[in-house]
Amino acid sequence: MTRSLAGALLANITGAALLLSAAFAQTSEEQTDTNDEAATAAPTIPSQAGLDAWEAAYKVFSHPRCVNCHTADEYPRWSGPSYGEARVHGMNVQRGPAGFGMAGMQCITCHGNENSAKLHGPPGNDVWHLAPVEMAWWEKSSAEICEQIKDPERNGGRTLEEVATHIRDDGLVLWGWDPGPGREPAPGSAQETYALIVKWAAEGAPCPLP
Repeated sequence: MTRSLAGALLANITGAALLLSAAFAQTSEEQTDTNDEAATAAPTIPSQAGLDAWEAAYKVFSHPRCVNCHTADEYPRWSGPSYGEARVHGMNVQRGPAGFGMAGMQCITCHGNENSAKLHGPPGNDVWHLAPVEMAWWEKSSAEICEQIKDPERNGGRTLEEVATHIRDDGLVLWGWDPGPGREPAPGSAQETYALIVKWAAEGAPCPLP
């Protein structure tokens, strides 16, 4: 075999090897990209412990002591076993510009600093008012309230830690567990609900399917 022929053959072999190497590299990169896309697309399985914690907390949020003042319209509600059929608050009570009632019919007209001692008498707190409309829970599902609680634009600009602390420490929220004679308190306690929100957040704050 002449030198020129051997050289050409070697060059062909080398070129083929380079092409084969490049093909393997491209295939490997494509496989890596495919694996990355699959990993990204794979759904995250929600924590069952987190879902359980949320559902326990939802029983508080959806209780009449909470939802009656978390409405999306201008009117608080009267609902719960002591009221029979749910209905709009009597006396044409309305939200007003800041949630404290209308001029001449503000919440403090009837609601003092403390609960009335009379059965079904007006409940009271230092600052009685409706929740902002973006925090409406009335007739909303567990999934809807769950997503809302996580949204700073609809939870008062709070982190989940601040949501938990608000539930535990805010005086008007605490009233839900001490609503006065003739009313059913919210389930559990403020401390228990605080712990539920902390656990839910630690588990990734999963929400149930709509």
